[in-house]
This record gives sequence, C-alpha cells and structure tokens, in this order.
Amino acid sequence: MRYLPFGSTGAIVSELGFGGIPIIRLTTEDAVRVLKRAYDRGITFFDTANSYEGSEEKFGSALSGVREKIFIATKSKKRDGKGVTEHIELSLKRMKTDYIDLFQFHQVVQEKDWQAIIAPGGALDAALEARQQGKVRFIGITSHGIPTALKAISTGEFVSIQFPFNFIETGAAESLLPLAQKTGLAFIAMKPFAGGAITDASLAFKFLRSHPYVLPIPGCDSVESVDQVSSFYESPNTVSEEDRRAMESIADTLGKEFCRRCEYCQPCPHGVSITLGMTYQLLASRMSPRVACGYVTKALETIPRCVECGACLPKCPYNLPIPDMLKKHYALFREHRKLYHNEQN
Repeated sequence: MRYLPFGSTGAIVSELGFGGIPIIRLTTEDAVRVLKRAYDRGITFFDTANSYEGSEEKFGSALSGVREKIFIATKSKKRDGKGVTEHIELSLKRMKTDYIDLFQFHQVVQEKDWQAIIAPGGALDAALEARQQGKVRFIGITSHGIPTALKAISTGEFVSIQFPFNFIETGAAESLLPLAQKTGLAFIAMKPFAGGAITDASLAFKFLRSHPYVLPIPGCDSVESVDQVSSFYESPNTVSEEDRRAMESIADTLGKEFCRRCEYCQPCPHGVSITLGMTYQLLASRMSPRVACGYVTKALETIPRCVECGACLPKCPYNLPIPDMLKKHYALFREHRKLYHNEQN
C-alpha cells in the first residue's frame, strides 16, 4: 500500500480507501472485524455519512483506538446551518472522536441545494465555524452532477470532491478530474463498482488504478472482500486490450437501464422521487432489503403518483425508460417491505 497526499491539504492517506455503506447490514461485531482488517491491510482513509444507519457508530467502535493514525471522512445532507452543526456534533459522538478530518456536504446536485448551502448563515458557514473550533479539519463536497461539482470547485472553499467514477460512469474524466488536479483538490471516487452493477472487482480496479490521482472508496462487507480489494495494490497495474473490451461490453449492457443519479430528470411535476426510485434495486443489494426499505420508504411511496406524463424522458441524457423502471423497482420495494413486515410480526 502506498500513501499519497490528500490533494493540497498536507494530509497523507492510503491510495485505497474504505466506504462505509456495506457495513450497515453487518452486526457491530462483524463490522468491527472488517474495519480492523482494513486498517491492518494498510487502509487509513475511511469514509461514511451521518445517514448511513449505524455506520458511524461502528467506525467509532472499531477505529477509536487508532484515531491518530487514520483519516475519517463523513457527510451530511443538511443544507441549513443549525442542521449541519447538529450533525457534526452527532458524528463526533457516534465516532468517539474530538474531530472529523473531512466533513462533506452530501449529494449536492440541484441548484436549490447549492444556494441553500452557500447562503449567509447556511450550511457552509456552519462548517467553517466548526473548522475554526477544531471540530472539522477540512471541508469537501460530494455530487452526482458535473455542473454543480464544477461550480463547487470554482469557489475554492473545498479541499475535495467526491464523485462517481468507474468504467461505466466515466464523465468525470473529461472535465472534473482534470480541474481537480489543476486546482489541487483531492478526487474521491465513490461507486467504484457502479453501486453494485460491476461484479468483476479485478476489472473495476484495473480501470481505477489507471487513474493514479483518484482515491477509490470501495465498500466491503467481509474480511475476504477487504483482502481481495487490497491485494490488487500488491503488484503493478496492467490493463490489456481484452480488459478494455470487457469493460466496454459491460458498460454497453448496463447502459440500457443504469441510472447515474445525475438528477437531471427532477423535479417531477407530480412529486415523484425519481432518482431513489430508479436506483432502489442497486440500493437494496448494497444495504440489504430491510435497511433499504427503511431508508427510502418515504421516497418510494411517491412512485404511485407517476402518471407517465413523460416529462422526465427528454431530460434524461441516457435515454432511460424511466416510468417502466420506476414501476419495476416499486414492485420490488413492495415485496421487500412485505417481507420486512412479516419478519417484525
């Protein structure tokens, strides 16, 4: 494992990170075992979020004993100052730490969210105050939309950008990644497996390692998966023509029904939460159906409002059959919810 500068912050982190979603579905005991294994394998960058059920607490249980040797990143979806302050305090408590290395604004895509964050007395001001108080070292932002990400970078307020990057979602390579390099921002690659759509880990990391400026944060739910992913970094990276053809084939196949979460389709005139509806199948595979149901119930219950008006279709840059996919994913959600309720009873 190599250790590299985290952008221009002066911090040094492992070239491979750890994403905190999959440990949601593990018991605390199992999650602690996985996290400690990641640390033992040389991983020092750990990323989670306030909204990842139980993840921050598991980070605290596993990593508080090596706190000074690791770099912890978390996130908040709050857009107001009070909410961000509360979330920072909650994250500190959950992770048993006095400071957060990287606090990130979570999933900023739409203009209304961006304006709320940068408004006087808003979320950014609260994060800056927390940084002044020593509760936060650095501030970053995560997004699924290129325009918003570019706008955020141009402000000079952030030390990092976290964005989807894998051999299916390559849009960042054209504009976002070069600009991050030019301005000294760290680039954190979320969704290295395209949210679970890529099942060939070796192929996924052959692509990622061919971009040495990128810090991938795969989520692992077992000691074996930690060992597998970290083992890719034990030898030089090579990408053959056969590998490239395999990547192209997978991307072409998934492209027909793969939502990139860019949110260009929103807002829906009927109030349908399109993005979460479009991504529910992958979300359930990553979080487990039980956790996913609880996580998105409110959003998924808006899907029956869809009248197939077609307003979303021309907005989708990938020409996805949005109403059909929403119907299919809503049916899956109802199956999962029924199973969950049966378990409770």
